[in-house]
Order: sequence, then C-alpha cells, then structure tokens
Amino acid sequence: MEIRSTTEQDREVFVDTFHAAFGRFPEPTGEDGGGAWWSAVEMDRGVLAVADGRPVGTAGAYSFELTLPGEAVVPVAGVTVVGVAPSHRRRGVLTAMMRHQLAELRERGEVISVLLASEAVIYRRFGYGPATYTGRLTVLRERADLAAARAAGAGADAGSVEVLRSGECRDILEDLYDRYRRAQPGAISRPHRWWELRAGQPPISAAPRYIALHRDADGIPDGYASYSLSDGVPDAVRRTVTLTVDEIIALDDTAYTALARYALGHDLITEIVFKHVPADHPLRWQLADFRAGVAGSGMDWLWVRLLDIPRALTARGWFADGELVLDVEDRFLGEHGRYLLTVRDGKAECTPTDQEPDLTLDVSDLGSIYLGGTAPTTLVRAGHIRAHHPEAATRADTLFRTDHPPFCLHWF
Repeated sequence: MEIRSTTEQDREVFVDTFHAAFGRFPEPTGEDGGGAWWSAVEMDRGVLAVADGRPVGTAGAYSFELTLPGEAVVPVAGVTVVGVAPSHRRRGVLTAMMRHQLAELRERGEVISVLLASEAVIYRRFGYGPATYTGRLTVLRERADLAAARAAGAGADAGSVEVLRSGECRDILEDLYDRYRRAQPGAISRPHRWWELRAGQPPISAAPRYIALHRDADGIPDGYASYSLSDGVPDAVRRTVTLTVDEIIALDDTAYTALARYALGHDLITEIVFKHVPADHPLRWQLADFRAGVAGSGMDWLWVRLLDIPRALTARGWFADGELVLDVEDRFLGEHGRYLLTVRDGKAECTPTDQEPDLTLDVSDLGSIYLGGTAPTTLVRAGHIRAHHPEAATRADTLFRTDHPPFCLHWF
C-alpha cells in the first residue's frame, strides 16, 4: 500500500474516493466550481491511500484559525474528508493515513489539529479529544413566549430585525461571523474562499435560507439567524411545521435575544428547533415556561489534538496563576513528555522537567481540557487522568478554566 500527498491533479479521483467510502455520489458543482460542500477542499493538504493501483482512502485538512481562551487566534489544521473504501477497512489504511498526515502537519509547523468526529470511538486513539459541545433546543410555538426582562439594565431592544434571503447579504454574514468568531473561544474561521464557493452548510451554501438580520440602535448589523421552514409528519389533527434555525450569530446577548424572539414568534409554525445552543446559554431560562424548551441530547463537536504541547499551552490566555507538572503520553506517535506549566499574569511558560508529576494523562485528554470546555476533575473521576495528590485536579481546574466557555458551530 502507498500513502502519498495529493496535488490539484488528483482532485477528481480524491473526491470520488471519499464519496465512495461513504456510499454516496458527488453532487454537481456550479459553473464556477462552487456550490458543493467539498468544493473548498485544499488539494495541497490531501492524503491518498493506494492499494493494488486503486485509490482506497483519503484524508484532508483545511487551513483555519482557532480562537483560544483570552482571544488569541492561531492557525490550525481542520482535518476532514477522512474515509476508507469498505473493501479495505480494518487493514491499517486509516492508521497509515493518520500517521502520514500528522507528520505533514508538523512539517508545516502547525501546533494544533482539530476535527469533527463522525464516530466518537475512532479518533481518540490518534490523539484527539472532544473539546467543545453543542445541543439542540426544541420549543413548541404555543408555549414559546419569552419572559419579560427583569434584571437591572436589561431594557428593551432598541434595534430592529430585517428579513433577507441569504444570497442578498452574504458579505454582511461573512463580516458578522468573522467578528463573532474572533471573540468566541473554540470558534474557527470561515475563509473567504468558502463564501465565494458557497462551500459548507447554510448559510454559506447555496441552499435557500431566510436571514433575520439584527441591527443595533445605530443601524449597524450585530447579529443574524439563518433559518428555514419544513413540513414534518402529519398527525390526526394537523401537520407539524418546523422552523429550523441553522445558527444564530450575535455579537451580544441583546441581539441574540431579539433573534430568538423573532424565531419563536414566527406565524404558522408548530415548533422551533435551534440546532446549535451552548449548554450554558440562557435562552431556555428566558422562556416564560421553562419546560417549553426541550433540550436534545448534547453532543461533542470540535475535537482537538496538540501537535506541539509547549507552543500550544503558551499560545492561549490564562485566568489564574499557578504551576502544574503534566506527564503526557502520546501512544499513537510513541512519544512521552513531562512539562512544567507556569502561569503568571495571564501568560504561560511550558518547559520540559524531571519534577514529579501532578497529573498523568494522554495527549487526547490534554486536547479535551485545552480550551476549558472539559474540567480536569471530570476526567480524573472518569479514570482518564491520574492525579498524583489530592489537590492536583482542583489546581488544574483552576488553571484551565476560562472566562468564556468554548463553543464551535462551524461544520467542515
């Protein structure tokens, strides 16, 4: 079997191979080559597995930026289009491609790799750990009233909401998303090329969507909701009509509440589904009837792998001072390191050490706690991380906590 990097000349066979791995056919693209989710695949970052002269596996990566705690922004590799032909599974093809890809990423000098896992059991063995989480919230229209704001300073929204079609305001959406993601830990960039090619999911794609665009009191856009209506399963009395919100991007809570109120007050629907809601978001608490919002099962979203541990730990911002010795095992790459993490005034130093460890953990678990979305004590209690003395886990909780929980809703 041969594992090799790809070039633009491999695009057609690469696209056909990863679609075949999932039993699908590529959808047609427009005259400009855009309009399909895979049209933005970067062929200089692809990996192709070939056996007996036939392509049997693919892996790729996008060039993204990731916002870290403290609003630091760093380049990351967004691993994608990973698949193996059904005829060649469980023969080591995936392992070989992952090893080849990680070596390439390090050669590029990249510090962090991220992905969305199609199956949760696959990627931990390659050093990735779940780091952000998302949930779905469904609200019955007949019980969708929001409670009146009673908190001090929570006055009425002085802005406005305008209804547009996604194709009419793509530049505004791109700008708003970029402003949002730079302040949201765990968020990743949407490159301009994605918007040009209409690659991805709505509202980036060419799929028809309505956009509720919120403007502040000065008329400046500060948030949007992308949504569509669809008929559900008819029952004995009426047909269920669902308004599905792909995403709400808002620069502050006032804009978010106004957009949620718009969706919840839409006429001629029976339920509203918010596809991506952070676990800590106040929307459910804003409902006059707390039980009107039914939370779907939460799920993992962004998975993180650290490729250079000292550089990754010193890149993010920190919100408490302290020291911690981390003993990190990278079983997939056959590496082991012990690091002294020292944090002072929001900045960290991370150096090799031979001091006794406070925590022993796998690199995948370090990825899970890196953005602050998973508490080290949780992984200690789960048996993933070994704490070498009673206060080690709580000290790690204090160090890794963030001022703003990480959240990612971009699909890639």
